[in-house]
Amino acid sequence: MEKIDILSLSLNEIENILVGNNEKKFRALQIYDWLHVKRCTEFSQMTNLSAQLRGLLTGIFCINTLKIKKKLESYTDNTVKYLYQLNDDNYIETVLMEYNHGYSICISTQVGCKMGCKFCASTKAGFKRDLTPAEMLLQIYETERDAGIKISSVVLMGIGEPLDNYDNTIKFLELLSSEKGTNMSLRHVSLSTCGLVDRINQLADLNTA
Repeated sequence: MEKIDILSLSLNEIENILVGNNEKKFRALQIYDWLHVKRCTEFSQMTNLSAQLRGLLTGIFCINTLKIKKKLESYTDNTVKYLYQLNDDNYIETVLMEYNHGYSICISTQVGCKMGCKFCASTKAGFKRDLTPAEMLLQIYETERDAGIKISSVVLMGIGEPLDNYDNTIKFLELLSSEKGTNMSLRHVSLSTCGLVDRINQLADLNTA
């Protein structure tokens, strides 16, 4: 059985799986804190969980990671471009930018792009697949870990069209803004789109729900 990517799950989804395996519901919050606050990469690091529960987690879930394949640093404005390798050996780009108000990150939402915008290089290699919510989050987590900084704002304007990967993008935003996790205000998030009108309207409706 293929393991579940736990970083893509909400707190409620983790609770439901644990309860379905006869574990206490409150354990989900401990696990969620380890993943999104302490940013651990192995279940063995979750030291306030029993060995039995850690074994259960290892059997059901996986904690995915990104590998830095290449890093380019600007000597003029401290901008850093990361080439990240995904677990399936695809690649995405992420850019860390320093401003007076703090650090901002530009993340990718797809491997390649379908949109074909003439001014953008993302479409040249063709579309491969959507990124998962975890793979979007990990661009932030791994960049913070490598750079030793705290990111204060996020821009969805890297490789791919965020609204073409609508469900995963919305799930990413929910995880990013979770009070029990990273707890970033969505006021600090900018989403760039080439203009998928139906999805823009759908996104706007979420704000008024």
